[in-house]
Amino acid sequence: MKGFLIKTVVNGIALWVAALAVQGISLGEEAPELSTRLLTILLVALVFGVINAVVKPIAKFLAFPAIVLTLGLFTLIVNAAMLWLTSWFSGKVGLDFSVDNFFWTSVIGGIVITLVSMILNVLVPDTD
Repeated sequence: MKGFLIKTVVNGIALWVAALAVQGISLGEEAPELSTRLLTILLVALVFGVINAVVKPIAKFLAFPAIVLTLGLFTLIVNAAMLWLTSWFSGKVGLDFSVDNFFWTSVIGGIVITLVSMILNVLVPDTD
């Protein structure tokens, strides 16, 4: 349980940094109170974690030939698709998270999220 909470907080921080760093990604900007923003970030991080746990392995399996052909670069597109899917699902359930453009915004956002997650996972290792 502790590992799940750590991963959710890491995802939340990575999503927040991506929203700050990448123009076109917004996360919780409409909320007037800090507590509402933090709750939005936490819920979007949960959605992002579930989508990455359930959908991403299927997408990577289906994209395996493209991933091999591009020597792994197609993984950036799979990551961008997971971010885009998180944005779509968040909009459907009423969370304040959006990604404006699929290709550039999602790809750059995916790169930022990956880098921040890698750094945070080194600093705060998973105990599970």
